[in-house]
Amino acid sequence: MTHQILLYYAYTPVEHPVVLCERQRALCRSLGLTGRILIAEEGINGTVEGTVEATEAYIQACQEEPEFANVVFKRSEGTGDALPKLVVKLRKEIVSAHLEAQDVDPNKTTGKRLSAEDLHDWIRSEREFYIVDMRNDYEYAVGHFENSILPPIGNFRDLPSVLPALDHLRNKTVVTVCTGGVRCEKASGFLVQNGFADVYQLQDGIVTYMEKYPNEDFKGALYVFDGRVTMGFNRSLPGYEVVGRCELCGAPAEHFENCANNECHRHIICCEDCLPEDGSAPYCRQECADFAMATA
Repeated sequence: MTHQILLYYAYTPVEHPVVLCERQRALCRSLGLTGRILIAEEGINGTVEGTVEATEAYIQACQEEPEFANVVFKRSEGTGDALPKLVVKLRKEIVSAHLEAQDVDPNKTTGKRLSAEDLHDWIRSEREFYIVDMRNDYEYAVGHFENSILPPIGNFRDLPSVLPALDHLRNKTVVTVCTGGVRCEKASGFLVQNGFADVYQLQDGIVTYMEKYPNEDFKGALYVFDGRVTMGFNRSLPGYEVVGRCELCGAPAEHFENCANNECHRHIICCEDCLPEDGSAPYCRQECADFAMATA
């Protein structure tokens, strides 16, 4: 492995977010790292890529910053071009949920943390609990925990609208899951503040569970927001199951494309057989193809 991707976040009070932005930008440039780092008064959320040597140097440098005291860096193999540029931005939130009016502050309120090991044990026990996936619907489509529940979430900003769909779980034990944990911090706190009785969050996210227990309870691939698009663990070994389905023909698939209709541009799973022979993007449905023809 020559390149490495780091995924990390921390909800922690940032006293001088502008200054931290400047320091992070300078550090990444000095190490030749690319990626996307969001900094807000509520914390920091980042994904960076570089050589193994550079990313390990980045971890060491960050651990000298007080804001990174409780950060867990999740490592995975990079490609060298999974994150083509460096973006360091100041934001109101480190993951956009638009819940400011409801004052959801993960530094004050969040679900109880459940380790990957404990969830693994729970799944094999007689305990009654419900895994609720807090990712977008297209992420869920390509990989998810068996028997997990996906609320009607097209985007994490839809979180306030999903409460009616989860109301039957209000007095049950709920475990929220997401890619690396950052969305669950806010989502689990949102459920707690809305009267859910027993809320947990999968600590360090699905990626950590997959690393510890590949091809067990999480089926399919994990959607990631970089050039890899999806990642799987031990795809070549027995037990790996493709759960994604081509939206055009229904065949097993894990490849994503954006609809060729720029008015739609929906993110869909598309198998190789349904890709246009000229190398262009597919249309997600006939209506999009007809619209494009009519406006050409």
